[in-house]
Amino acid sequence: MSNARHPDVAALRREYTRQGLRRTDLDPDPIAQFRQWFGEATAAELVEPNAMVLATTNGKRPSSRTVLLKAYDERGFVFFTNYESRKAQEIATNPDASLLFPWYPLERQVGILGRAERISAAESLAYFASRPHGSRLGAWVSQQSAVVSSRQFLEMKWDEMKRKFADGEVPLPSFWGGIRVVPTEIEFWQGRENRLHDRFRYTRSGAAWTIERLAP
Repeated sequence: MSNARHPDVAALRREYTRQGLRRTDLDPDPIAQFRQWFGEATAAELVEPNAMVLATTNGKRPSSRTVLLKAYDERGFVFFTNYESRKAQEIATNPDASLLFPWYPLERQVGILGRAERISAAESLAYFASRPHGSRLGAWVSQQSAVVSSRQFLEMKWDEMKRKFADGEVPLPSFWGGIRVVPTEIEFWQGRENRLHDRFRYTRSGAAWTIERLAP
């Protein structure tokens, strides 16, 4: 057994003192508010500011993983995946999903609840065509979430796809594309001292949004 000293997890603690968040600071449109915060996260040069934790469920147990935001607008938040992956299969069973942007250096989080749906093939094709050549090949190589025998198996599939598409463009796989999470709730969380954090939740009501402050 190692004699290395391990940190006392219960004693790990820091105060959040960067800034507060007031109701008057908020844009009435949560997408506009997200755009402002996302711009600040990007300007702060955070590592992967578009990284978000996606949580899904098959109705019996939840699962979560980090994916990358690749587009957003008033319709929702888009990421791309293999449609045969675990996340996509769970979404097909239960479209309720959540997203979390953990912008720790800014002492901020944005949490989103909504329903996930596939985007159009035309939208998926437009994004796929913009990806680097290696990423397009990778979409053909990986049967995402499937059990594989070894790393060597993946590398053999990689070599196979390189040969297959050596003389032309890499087409969009029929099993790959985008998923949009259409938000019904969006929460903006700003860390504060003494764990009295500022939390504001936008809730969709038809075409409008209501804003409420939540207890920390």
